[in-house]
Amino acid sequence: GPPYEPSDYEEIKKMSRDYSRNERLKTYSKVYIAVSILICMLLIMILVYAVSYLPSVGEKSNPTNNEVPERYITEGLQETGSVNVVTGMILTYRSFDTFGETTVLFIATCCVMILLLVENEEKRKKLKLDDYGKEPLQDTVLKKVAKLVCPIIFLFGIYIILNGHLSPGGGFSGGAVIGAGMILYAAAFGFTKTQRFFNEKIYVIVKVTALLLYGLIALHYFYTGANGLEHIFPLGVPGDILSGGIILPINICVGTEVACTIYAF
Repeated sequence: GPPYEPSDYEEIKKMSRDYSRNERLKTYSKVYIAVSILICMLLIMILVYAVSYLPSVGEKSNPTNNEVPERYITEGLQETGSVNVVTGMILTYRSFDTFGETTVLFIATCCVMILLLVENEEKRKKLKLDDYGKEPLQDTVLKKVAKLVCPIIFLFGIYIILNGHLSPGGGFSGGAVIGAGMILYAAAFGFTKTQRFFNEKIYVIVKVTALLLYGLIALHYFYTGANGLEHIFPLGVPGDILSGGIILPINICVGTEVACTIYAF
């Protein structure tokens, strides 16, 4: 037939989005909901069935009660120098696993930045990627509160990171606190003021450096430890702030990585 007018195309688009006029989409929506519920119920049944076969907590025959956790608990303080057994375990015995988790955070933020990366200024305006103009007006109450609270948040986050080998905490939790403080600062004073001391360039340098330092420290520790050689990170006296071997520098690297990730998101 004859070609459609531009207004006809717009009407067709509206009709295709209108579920009430599209019986196929209505049917598909019902089937989708039914199948989703069925799959969820099936998954729940499988998980409940699997959990019913798990051994009871605390039994001596449990697979978790073997020589590995026993070594962590009995020899952990002597071998890692960390009073916090959990931190000593995840940042020495299993620091390779933690390095993988930190790398996941790094890759996640890289993916987000790549998706938002449009260098052409005109294209940015056309795609409406610059949303600074949509920010709410600066709130006086929020600014006053943030001016008082932000330094405390940053100090507390640093404290959690530096004392991760002595008390509950470490790089992940301390980095989350610092990242939250940076979000509060940006919300109170705006991105323009925040970027005076923490812009995209500094973000990239800090994030990449933290991950590389973690990798180099862990590589050195694994190589020297595996071959019975002395490494450059003394264990120190358990309970002192400068103790725990590689735990303190790795905690700093992890905390930096987590803080950058949270702020970037």
